Formats: sequence, structure tokens, C-alpha cells
Amino acid sequence: MTIRACVAILAALLTCPLWAGAPAIAKETFAFAYLQRAGDPHYERHRAYTGLTLRDRYPPVDGARVAARDSRVIGRSLGIRFELIGAVLPEDEEAPAAIRRLMAEKNIRVFLLDLPIEEVKAAAAALSQDDLILFNPRHRADTLRGEHCAPVLFHTIPSHAMLMDGLAQYLFKKNWTEVLVLEGEAEADKTLSAAFQESARKFRLEVVDVRPFVLSNDPRERDQNNIALLTGEADYDVIFLADTAGEFGRYLPFNSYLPRPVIGSEGLVAGAWHWTWERHGAPQLNQRFDRRAKRRMAAEDWAAWAAVRSVVEAIARSGSTDPAALRAFLTSEDARLDLYKGVPGSFRSWDNQLRQSILLHTHNAVTARAPIEGFLHEKNDLDTLGADARETKCRMD
Repeated sequence: MTIRACVAILAALLTCPLWAGAPAIAKETFAFAYLQRAGDPHYERHRAYTGLTLRDRYPPVDGARVAARDSRVIGRSLGIRFELIGAVLPEDEEAPAAIRRLMAEKNIRVFLLDLPIEEVKAAAAALSQDDLILFNPRHRADTLRGEHCAPVLFHTIPSHAMLMDGLAQYLFKKNWTEVLVLEGEAEADKTLSAAFQESARKFRLEVVDVRPFVLSNDPRERDQNNIALLTGEADYDVIFLADTAGEFGRYLPFNSYLPRPVIGSEGLVAGAWHWTWERHGAPQLNQRFDRRAKRRMAAEDWAAWAAVRSVVEAIARSGSTDPAALRAFLTSEDARLDLYKGVPGSFRSWDNQLRQSILLHTHNAVTARAPIEGFLHEKNDLDTLGADARETKCRMD
């Protein structure tokens, strides 16, 4: 083949639409809505008694914005302009009513819900038969994938069960099979502790004891606030900490009675994303996000990004913008979503949870990616993380 012929072929390939195999779609605007609640307490800054802000939380709307911007090339090839519309709901407007208003006024059919969990439940229940898609990029509660699931509610953030299964697989692989669990007083701490204990049973780890801690200087409670006493009189390979506030847990590493690793809320943490993930295009995504948001990409940011990107992919592959067709594609065996984590994702048909790898990381490095090598599934190894079809409590009918 001559050089001129090679150049001609290359030019033809470069001028072909990116999604040439997709059916043609009429030129249109496809809008996503990102919903927030005015005064959401989730985003209030919580300071420790010393005045330190231990864990900043930011609305993940910038993740969705990056995804919409990333999708411009695909959109041009399809004749579609993708648009992200933000809406802050006032106190006097309930989420289902706001969603139906936006459907009627702006013909929006895909919504990212950055709302308190009770409002997500209410919206999913009220709109379960409507012609739309709701995304949950924020809440990890297993009940949203179980008792409170809905046909229209999709989850891009991993569940507690998926995250804790990732940690449990890692412990089993390392042969760290005896675990001391430290559990805080908050309801979120108890939920996290219960999820880990369920994963420990699933992967044949032994929880040697569950010990509550309190954040206090009261000497009468020293058995629950003194780390050396709290971690003494037991033999274990690793300490699991359930401390969602982070105030107690930051003192735990290197202060336990036995010199043991810490996992859970401190030390080795399981997450959907981490800014130090350095493979499969992740550095480029992190850099694009940093340029947009002027901060590091967090798990919720990534989940909002994944929600928009998954719909764009579904439109390109299915050749339709109809919500029912998009839902059918996302949960089909044909869906293969590039999540920048090395393994293609798709949504589980039984609970609409996004299958994905889990990153196990410290504060400044990713240590491992779950599923850990050796944990296999008859259909998809990603289904070793979280509720499998035989374990689900979700009933969508």
C-alpha cells in the first residue's frame, strides 16, 4: 500500500463519526437536571472542638459538569447538545413535585438527586412508574438498593456492602482474618459497622469483639475513650474503625495496644474513587476535574460524572433518548461503560446498582483494587462485591 493510500484511509477514519454504528438521531438538546436542597445539613461545615475542619464535603455537581463537557464530541457526532441544569429546591417544594415540574417545563427526563436520603426514598417511591431516570450519586445505604429500590432509581455511588466486601476480600487475601471492630455512637457509625460485620461473615473473617468508643475526656468513660485500654485484652490482626465524623479515629493509628493496621474510616479506606488513582486514564480525568473545580475529585464527584457519562453512552449505543430504552440498555448485557478503573461497568438488573471496581486507599495512595485477584463469580467478578441477584432484597414489581 502506498503512503498516499494510507493517508487517505487515515483521513477517512478521522472524519467518520465517533459513533458511526449508532442509529441517526435528530438534532436536539438533551438536558440533565442536578437537584439540591436549600440548606442541606449534609454540606454544613463541622469543626472539631479545636476548630479543625476534618472532612470537607462539596456538592458533586462539578463531576456532572465535567462529564457534560467531556461528552461534546460524542454529542456532535449524534447531533445532540448535552446540557446540565442545576436546581436548588426551596423548603416549600417537595422533590417529586419539583421533578414533575421540570419534566413539564423543560422536558427533562434524567435527574441527579443530591438530596437527603429520605427525600431520595420519597422521590423514588412517588415516581417509580414515571418515564424518567433518577440517579443517586451520594448515598451508600444498602436499603436504597433493597427495601427502598425502584425501577427508575439508579446508583453510581457504591453501596456500603460493596465497599465493605472490598475490604474483607483484601483482609482474606492478606490472611488478616481476626478483626477488632471499634464502633462510634452515631447511627452512621453503627450502619457502617454492621455492613463490615456482614462482609466479614461473607468472607469468613472472625470479628473477635465489637467495642463502642466515645469522644470524651471524662475519666469515668476511660474504657471507651482511652485507645490503649479500648484495644487491649484481645488478639487480632487488624482494627476496623467505624467513625464517620473522624474526630476519634484520627488518633487511632500508632496508638493501639497492639501494633496493628487500621482500616475502615481511617488507614485503609474503601472508596469509589481517589485522586491518586494513576491508571486507565484516571490522571487525565482528575486533571480535568481539578481545572474545573479547583479541588481534588472525591467519590461523589466521580459518581456524578459516571451518571452523566453512562446516559451519554446509552444514547450513543441504543440510538434512543427515550428513558425506558436507556434504562433497558443500562441494565442489559450489552452495556460496557468505561469507568476509568480498568474494568467495564454496567448496572445490575436486580437493583440498578452500577457494577464497578472498589479502590482501597490510604490518604495519599491507592493500595489495591477490588475485586481482589482470586475472587471469582460465575457471570461477572464485579458481582462478588455487594448484593448478588440471589441476595437482593429489592422488589421492583
